[in-house]
Amino acid sequence: MKVIPIVPVAPSEEDSQGLYVSEKKIYPRAVTGTFAKWRWAFVWLTQVIFYGLPWLQWGERQAVLFDLAARRFYIFGYVLYPQDFIYLTGLLVLSALSLFLFTAVAGRLWCGFACPQTVYTEMFLWIERKVEGDRPHRMKLDAAPFSLEKLVKKWFKHLLWGMVAMWTGFTFVGYFTPITDLGMEFLQTRMSSWEVFWVFFYAFATYGNAGFMREQVCKYMCPYARFQSAMFDKDTLIVSYDAVRGEPRGTRGRKDDYQAKGLGSCIDCTLCVQVCPTGIDIRQGLQYECIGCAACVDVCDGVMDKMNYPRGLIRFTTQNALKTGGGAGRDFIVGRVLRPRVLVYGAVLLALTAAMMFSLAMRTPLKVDVVRDRAALSRIVAGGKLENVYRLQVMNATEQPQRYRITADGLEGLAIASEAEFDVGPAESRWVPVRLQIPYGSAAPGSHAIHFDIHTHGGDAHVREKSVFLVPR
Repeated sequence: MKVIPIVPVAPSEEDSQGLYVSEKKIYPRAVTGTFAKWRWAFVWLTQVIFYGLPWLQWGERQAVLFDLAARRFYIFGYVLYPQDFIYLTGLLVLSALSLFLFTAVAGRLWCGFACPQTVYTEMFLWIERKVEGDRPHRMKLDAAPFSLEKLVKKWFKHLLWGMVAMWTGFTFVGYFTPITDLGMEFLQTRMSSWEVFWVFFYAFATYGNAGFMREQVCKYMCPYARFQSAMFDKDTLIVSYDAVRGEPRGTRGRKDDYQAKGLGSCIDCTLCVQVCPTGIDIRQGLQYECIGCAACVDVCDGVMDKMNYPRGLIRFTTQNALKTGGGAGRDFIVGRVLRPRVLVYGAVLLALTAAMMFSLAMRTPLKVDVVRDRAALSRIVAGGKLENVYRLQVMNATEQPQRYRITADGLEGLAIASEAEFDVGPAESRWVPVRLQIPYGSAAPGSHAIHFDIHTHGGDAHVREKSVFLVPR
């Protein structure tokens, strides 16, 4: 039997580059248009809320403050405790359902217009364009050899990026520490170690993600890009290229009869690629890297206007509408978009939102936890009484001092042998020792269910908590 030797073949230079070449830097071109205005509107809206909310005052305190040390969370007129965790759960459920609904209707609207990664990348790109110029100038500057002009522009750009990033980190920590106190501590260099860490951590994350990683976060780090296809269908509005109308593409003069030349509406200017923040070519069809920002729609509409062609070569439409050859009207698209799946998402979202708002409106501004004193489960005291000791954590969820009264029931002759009325300060929590007594022998040995009733002196708030009274054998 003839043996054929296996000779290893070294990979070619092209193959080696394919394996090890670094990610090509993307230089998005500036674009104007309807969707660009909407994108900047969301930039302003989200950042005015984010940067401005910590400075808003509510009475004598910060309007929105998550005081982790005191385990209290202030949201305008509400004071929430860890026991109100259900509201955070409800908020997360509502956010998830909203994401499902918007994705089913119009794809990655969140990614393209309101995601923090998109918003801060847009802000950092704006600074970059103001300092270094638009796409051709930035590419030329990066390719140029080292010079004083290049050093100054790069240094100044990174300085501005660092200032925005530091202010972002400072604002983030201002949601957990009163921001006015944090500002004074920062100026006097008296911030605690955890505050310093989180200011610089969030600043570094903003600086790195928005200044350097940019589209890499959307393409490789964000899980939404990977599972979005499970929420898409052929009636989802997505940014699409009308290949029937656009192909075959090719260059031509503005006054040329392109149809006589057998060409489509696409002039192959590649501007749709140049403005894309993730560097994809939308003409190749739906791709997971597309974040739905519609920058390509704006720039293509501008080109169509200059060529005196109808707009909409690249547009928000559905795959089913594209199958009709572009003949599907708005009524057809809207009718398919408002399909049962979307209606169910919308109905569930509306119902849960109403339920959560009703729960908040009817919420009792009083929280009580009952803890048995394990050091003395049951004991006989003077007067022939059998006594159990409890500790009640009473949390005043209002911002006014309250006076509370405790009563108990569940056993014959059950009485409170300790102080039954007490005061709790505004938005404070207090541990109250409570001694319950029954006549000895009035109850059978074992565990007996009892209830504590805690209510304000005026009777506005009332909480009933269950516990047990132990009678020894």
